[in-house]
Amino acid sequence: MTKITYDKVKITDIDDVMHIEETSFPADEVLSRASMLERIQVIPERFFVARNEEGRVVGMLVGPTSDKCYLTDDMFEKTEASLPTDRFQIIVSLAVDSEYQGLGIATSLLDLMKEATAEESRQGISLTCVESLIPYYERYGFVSKGISDSQLAGETWYNMVLPL
Repeated sequence: MTKITYDKVKITDIDDVMHIEETSFPADEVLSRASMLERIQVIPERFFVARNEEGRVVGMLVGPTSDKCYLTDDMFEKTEASLPTDRFQIIVSLAVDSEYQGLGIATSLLDLMKEATAEESRQGISLTCVESLIPYYERYGFVSKGISDSQLAGETWYNMVLPL
């Protein structure tokens, strides 16, 4: 059994983070290295990682807080500092290395974000996903709120909200 540990991202994790991002999403959906570095610097408390026994990042979950319930396309490139008054936690990226999928890593990362969000008394967690992933997020408790305004990569995205 592979031992997985969880903690917050470090600046030295950027290469592992980008490897996961680049191998988990189509090229036109990959967040840029600059935007990932900005997230590490601006919202490290909102950037959870899973590590294998060697300490390599094998999963990640990141996103800002917002007063808006739904993710907007500008959130993929620009990261604002979290404010105590923000009502929602937004997820811009959740990905697990293909060699480590099926081990519950994504669920554990979501659990960490949910716990942190609840401790701050925010109203919920929001993300967008493609239609094929709606059942996955619904099993976790997210509710589909219909088609998103997002135009990222020309895909049809769906707003998903986990009320807290």
